Amino acid sequence: MLNQFTNTLDKNAAQALFTLLEKYAPETKTAKKQRLLAKAAAGAAAPADTKKPLFVKYGLNHVTGLVEQKKAKLVVIAHDVDPIELVMWLPTLCRKKGIPYVIVKGKARLGRIVHQKTAAALAVVDVDAKDKKDLADLVQRAQDNFLERYSRTLKTVGGGVMGPKHIARKAKYARRVAREATGLEAQKKQKALKAERASADKAKEDKAAEKVAAEKKPAAEKKPAADKKAEKK
Repeated sequence: MLNQFTNTLDKNAAQALFTLLEKYAPETKTAKKQRLLAKAAAGAAAPADTKKPLFVKYGLNHVTGLVEQKKAKLVVIAHDVDPIELVMWLPTLCRKKGIPYVIVKGKARLGRIVHQKTAAALAVVDVDAKDKKDLADLVQRAQDNFLERYSRTLKTVGGGVMGPKHIARKAKYARRVAREATGLEAQKKQKALKAERASADKAKEDKAAEKVAAEKKPAAEKKPAADKKAEKK
């Protein structure tokens, strides 16, 4: 299930896809404000909006609703969504509803299309007549590379490569264990040095005590001899 997100759209197709998406990028807040101000200034002379503008749809809940209603013509999913569980089920839903989908590199790249920091998924609902051929080519690529290969990709086992956060967390843990091991070794060395010093001090004390005892022994031997001489007198 997770391994399918390593199979992304090729470079040329991705470039064509993002070129199409940029044409239908939603208007920014500033552009919308200027449009509404111009419309308000024109008043009754302003032409009525008869046709709804075509924009790329974003927001995971919005995209999911469009897929469930079968209104989306093409769904674009980022391969590096974190946590991946947010979009892990979306390819299955697209396949169930018969909606073509592609997986591309870069949630930040999708986010730039819709003026956001990141975007997990986008949906193309409709395009102008001049862009229908480009959309049809991308839909065909999506069907060939993703929809038809869904079952095969699902059975393919990944390479066991964990996510960047897991790798970073594991490296941090390894560094902490290494620091703790180094600290324990330093503590052992300090304890060994203290033990050596204590044994050396004890040896010095024992040697000094032996020396003092040796000095006291001749004096003790001379004293009984002097007592014997006194008794003879």
